[in-house]
Amino acid sequence: MNKCILLLSLLLFCVAGLTAQTYTNPDLPDALTFLDGSKVQTTSDWERRRKEILDLWCKFIIGHYPEEVPKLLSAVVRSTTKETDGSTRKRLLLTFDTPGKQSFEIALWEPAGTDQKARPLFLTQPKDYQLPWAEEALKRGYLVCLYPGLDAHHSEEAYPDYQSVWKRFREEYPGAGWSSSLGIQAWLASRALDYLLDENQGYRIDTSAIAIAGHSRYGKQSIYAAAFDQRIKTVIARSSGSPTGTSYRFASRHTFMESVDDFPEVWAKKELTDFLGREHQLPIEGNALLATIAPRNLMLHTAYNDGSDPTFGVERNYVNAKTVYTLLGAENNIYLSYREGQHNPITEAHTQHMFDYFDSTFGRNSLTREDFPEILHHQFDFEAWKDKQGENDLYLETNQPLPEIIHWMLGEKTGADSNQPEYRLKTEEELGVPAWSRDRWNPGGMKRVPFAFGQNRNGNMYFDPRRTHYKGTVIWLHPWNYSHGSNEGYGVEETTVYWRLAQEGYLVVGYDQFGFGDQLTAAFGFYENNPRASLLGRAVSDVSEVIDFLLAGEGIAAEKIPATDATKIYVCGFAYGGMVGLYATALDERIAGVASFSGFTPMRTDTDEKPTGGIRRLWQWHHVLPKLGLYQGRESEIPYDYPELIRLIAPRKVLVYAPVRDRFADPQDLRRGMKEAQTAWTGQGGFVFLAPDDVCRFQKDQQDVLLEWLNQALN
Repeated sequence: MNKCILLLSLLLFCVAGLTAQTYTNPDLPDALTFLDGSKVQTTSDWERRRKEILDLWCKFIIGHYPEEVPKLLSAVVRSTTKETDGSTRKRLLLTFDTPGKQSFEIALWEPAGTDQKARPLFLTQPKDYQLPWAEEALKRGYLVCLYPGLDAHHSEEAYPDYQSVWKRFREEYPGAGWSSSLGIQAWLASRALDYLLDENQGYRIDTSAIAIAGHSRYGKQSIYAAAFDQRIKTVIARSSGSPTGTSYRFASRHTFMESVDDFPEVWAKKELTDFLGREHQLPIEGNALLATIAPRNLMLHTAYNDGSDPTFGVERNYVNAKTVYTLLGAENNIYLSYREGQHNPITEAHTQHMFDYFDSTFGRNSLTREDFPEILHHQFDFEAWKDKQGENDLYLETNQPLPEIIHWMLGEKTGADSNQPEYRLKTEEELGVPAWSRDRWNPGGMKRVPFAFGQNRNGNMYFDPRRTHYKGTVIWLHPWNYSHGSNEGYGVEETTVYWRLAQEGYLVVGYDQFGFGDQLTAAFGFYENNPRASLLGRAVSDVSEVIDFLLAGEGIAAEKIPATDATKIYVCGFAYGGMVGLYATALDERIAGVASFSGFTPMRTDTDEKPTGGIRRLWQWHHVLPKLGLYQGRESEIPYDYPELIRLIAPRKVLVYAPVRDRFADPQDLRRGMKEAQTAWTGQGGFVFLAPDDVCRFQKDQQDVLLEWLNQALN
């Protein structure tokens, strides 16, 4: 009998492991699709799927909660203060029937007035930048509860121990498996609710008007609370980042955003870090967790240049979660609110906007959903785009030279606006991404000089001012970093590539590519104004315009910069930048060489069946190259591929760095294609193809590879 049980256990373990390891989806795990691939058809199906989502969230992200909820044993008022505005502020100690009879304190603010009307309730964590929310809620007649949800890495003198309570409750249930501080703190919010909604306590709370809000890590926590506790009717998560507001699939290393390897250890299960570089194998992401809040109200509040919340990922999460709201007939109960600026600060206008939304969902003001319009920036309507094309745009003439075919694919070149003002250096506020974020990784002694070039673009030159001679000039092209463009955020090891190259004696050019960073909003509506162009084409032409600035002075700089040697201009790009760099070098002979890191996979074999996302990732998701959509489903007919593109660069220098575990590339297709491309070089060293056993990333090791290649290319 014991042997049978052992064999059965091993079988179940293997099946569970197989499910986790073989799940592959380059796009989000659809909220309306069960893990076994079946589709949600009815509301009863959705209830089963909702349970599956929450179970998966516990299994992969936060660990499982205790099976039983402890009863409240006592609530003792520790202090009471009457404020001049008539409100009352209390501190209460709540004790629960856990094995060790654990307690925690809450702060409870009661608005002035003795009317018998049931009041709305607002919960939040007492972090200093969120206390103004509590004050605003009190002014608007909400009962306010500040519960012990302070992050393990934060503390507030006025709320001692609010950052540590979660540890004691975790120790109370060692067999539960819960390991996330954020998950446990969300559970504490529910225990505070148990007390507040107990009719014997006499708080007269309107149970249809219970709200919670949090910023950043507290936004994650607030989503967890609402997902697992349906008594919460409206949640506002401001800049909650991965894995909630945005997903790890559309953040992580290929974007310089938050990866599964960047969160503090106490936030999630340690095993989550195993998915670094293979995020497409996660069977659960934030879009599905957001959907579990349906049909209740949810606002995602994010900034255009939010370093934790890239707009592309947030919008993709939102759109997929909304499918569940639509199924439940509540499509107006989910709202994505964009704001100018970055992750911080929280302004008074933001606070008013948030509470106007809270009040509207509870019927406490005259605002309607029309006052909170849905504005999306990353949705691409392929059919509408096709309607604006001419016959020559949709059908390629045969027997053209390869450069002409490539130009056809890239589309028309966007010209400078006839009303374009003189070149000027934009202010920090105009740029969106502040100077300090670019200077923070300066190893010391290096200099950054802003410049303007091309079509009213701004960039930066990085160099060591103590040098009188520079090895060459490197144009750095960043990855899919929608929020911060060329500025590196998460995952920096020692310093960033632009400062590292400057240290090593190079002149380095960095700028935010069109549609990213300080150029993010400039690209909104691009195809409405430029239907026959492409975002990739615009990015490629920008490289040439930077060279025009370097060699012909077509632009201005904040101060004099060292001269560029016209024979020593190199391009280095990672992910999106790696692709742009190859196109730019193939089409502009002034570039002496290019290093492409994780920049591409061959297109003709990149079908929907591949774990890369297929060519759909380029023409539809990111819509940087719409004409590829004309070949969806018949990829083998794409008129050129990367081997031909790269052969145009010969005999100049090329480095293709393609990790074999890059989830955006097929290593076998790449190897075959690069073998074909290499035949264009007759000598040794002109073409270098490296396929290390690694994932998609650009950190210190990759910087080392780049520097070694550059030094050899210049000799």
